[in-house]
Amino acid sequence: MNKQVSTIMPVLRLGLVSLVLCSVLYPLAVTGIGQLLFPYQADGSLMEDENGSVIGSELIGQTFTDPALFQGRVSSIDNDASGSGTPNYAPSNPELIYRTEETLHTQQAANPDGGTVPMDLVTNSGSGLDPHISVEAAEYQVPRIAEASGIPAEELYKLIDRHRTSQLEELLGAPAVNVLQLNVDLQALK
Repeated sequence: MNKQVSTIMPVLRLGLVSLVLCSVLYPLAVTGIGQLLFPYQADGSLMEDENGSVIGSELIGQTFTDPALFQGRVSSIDNDASGSGTPNYAPSNPELIYRTEETLHTQQAANPDGGTVPMDLVTNSGSGLDPHISVEAAEYQVPRIAEASGIPAEELYKLIDRHRTSQLEELLGAPAVNVLQLNVDLQALK
């Protein structure tokens, strides 16, 4: 019996030490380093308005319905970022076809002068949280926004250009803009 206890004790001690290290000390250290070196990112990249109220995170897409604002990608989460994900429909799934056709008609009705609807305005990202749209999708919405807001189209194109992803980011993907950041600056122009 003593031999069994003497064999089990080191295993239990190692398990307890590992539990404390991995479950308590490591998460506290990583959180502390993140807060110290990258406080904005560690707190969720939250954007505030001029009154200091949080208006959203630049990392999470939001739904905008005001015709005077840029609209982002289709969302499966309806402004509830507590869980990410999207239905994994096959291209032949009737629900996906219906939703895509409905979104396409909505975009065409809202942007009659826009031409061909960019793909990212009728599809959602894999996470359902993507805060970016392509520069093409932003420019597609300019005629509607110019009419609804009274801001000249040239100013809107300049605004889009200021919000383009960096050249380094564009090496990794298509040129894009963050919709929330774009709308915050758009409202400042009004």
